[in-house]
Amino acid sequence: MAEKAFLPLADYCKFPETEMKRRASEFYAEMRRRRTVRNFSDQSVDRGIIEDCLRTAATAPSGANQQPWRFVVVSDLTVKRQIREASEKIENEFYSKKATEKWTDALKHLGTVPSKPFLEIAPYLIVIFSQKYSISANGKKSKHYYVSESVGIATGMLITALHHAGLAALTYTPVNMKFLNKILARPSNEKPFMILVVGYPSETALVPVIQKKALEDISVFV
Repeated sequence: MAEKAFLPLADYCKFPETEMKRRASEFYAEMRRRRTVRNFSDQSVDRGIIEDCLRTAATAPSGANQQPWRFVVVSDLTVKRQIREASEKIENEFYSKKATEKWTDALKHLGTVPSKPFLEIAPYLIVIFSQKYSISANGKKSKHYYVSESVGIATGMLITALHHAGLAALTYTPVNMKFLNKILARPSNEKPFMILVVGYPSETALVPVIQKKALEDISVFV
């Protein structure tokens, strides 16, 4: 059994309640500005910004602190093109054969189509993989726990960090993402979780008119 090791909680900052309310309100106002974007500029983004956002994501809590995530950052145009071509093949099959009428109707107001030019245009694709288990240097497998929950939290923190830094992002999940393991040479213990398209919005970017549910529709206080 691993030996327990603990340290005093030294970095916690307790604010006066008025300061807490101000911080909560201001952060909510900032996050309300976040929008999912499908029209990206090809303007370059400093790699250091991406690295710090990934460091933020890595502070996320995880089951047994196993940190079952891997972020593969793609900027090479050839690799981005391979991902686009594979994605559009799947999307064309989905829209022409597999998608139900209800499914396509649910997507209509977002303006999604089989063509995915943003996969090439945006400067970065962050492909997020979840790790079902780890493999030690001697080949021993160790099961990970609460993998989807852990990776989902880290992904949310990454999206938040990117927005806070001044970047736009798009969460993209093709119906079948197994091709990402092959293109990115990822091992069998890693499962594609999401492609996060990252960059600046284009000057002509449009976003759909949508509404977020009200607090009373998403929460219950008991």
